[in-house]
Amino acid sequence: MTQEQKTAIEERIVDVLKTVYDPEIPVNIWDLGMIYKVDVQEDGNVEVDMTFTSPSCPAADFILEDVRTKIDSVEGVVSSNVNLVFEPIWDQSMMSEEARVELGFD
Repeated sequence: MTQEQKTAIEERIVDVLKTVYDPEIPVNIWDLGMIYKVDVQEDGNVEVDMTFTSPSCPAADFILEDVRTKIDSVEGVVSSNVNLVFEPIWDQSMMSEEARVELGFD
């Protein structure tokens, strides 16, 4: 797989991650800064590190399954492994400018 192919797959993954929402927050998980890493490997496997705004997120299982399902649906992805991490701890500074405006922080 060329670097261009990996980059194209990564861009499509980001696009689908922008369709995943925490049911309690009207901003997608990408713009919230909950995705720490997207690594498309040579064989088409994808490693993702993500977190939640709170370790006790009541929608955690739903969100994780939505992320896995949507990444696996991207053309060129063979399989995905979504790792839930809590370091660094998520905070509001990780949000995009759009997310801060949408949530009234700016």
